[in-house]
Amino acid sequence: MSALLQVIMIDLVLAGDNAVVIGLAAAGLPKDQRGKVIMIGIVVATVLRIAFASVTTVLLSIVGLLLAGGVLLLWVAWKMWRELRAGHEHDSVIAEEALTGEDVDHDGKVAAGAPRKTFAQAAWQIVIADVSMSLDNVLAVAGAARDHPTVLIIGLVLSIALMGIAANFIAGLLNRHRWIAYVGLVIILYVALDMVYRGYVEVQPYVVGWL
Repeated sequence: MSALLQVIMIDLVLAGDNAVVIGLAAAGLPKDQRGKVIMIGIVVATVLRIAFASVTTVLLSIVGLLLAGGVLLLWVAWKMWRELRAGHEHDSVIAEEALTGEDVDHDGKVAAGAPRKTFAQAAWQIVIADVSMSLDNVLAVAGAARDHPTVLIIGLVLSIALMGIAANFIAGLLNRHRWIAYVGLVIILYVALDMVYRGYVEVQPYVVGWL
């Protein structure tokens, strides 16, 4: 049960981050193009999550990669901490407005202030971000699920559902209630440290034998 709760919290926070990135990229486009590029972002994120999930559990069973995955997840946690401390409320509002098409901050404009860009630039920016964030998501979920394949599958389905159905809601929720992101960060940090520890225990006999 604890593994499932961890997975749900991880999915919630990382789906929100992914939604903000997609929304920021879309905000730089004319209103009539935003929906198309947001859909591209969601579809790409969905495909990447399925692809990464299909190989991550196999890769993590290879000696040494669990430790490497834990270290990578520690970097993800550090990056999240820096972003939360920096406080990008303005960016979050712009992203939410681009996703919902509503004037969230009541300034009379929707997604104003974002740098202008072409459709191709926005789509490429989203694809690059999706690769990194989908890997982060699957790695964190796989680490939290441990030896519970059912939990891993639930986590994957939930991640896709949050991205495809509730992206704008999640982005708004995290923007208004920052404490949720901090709780998610603590869970990701815990999963990362657990992966590092288990990975170290796993490789230690090989290191001792080599020495």
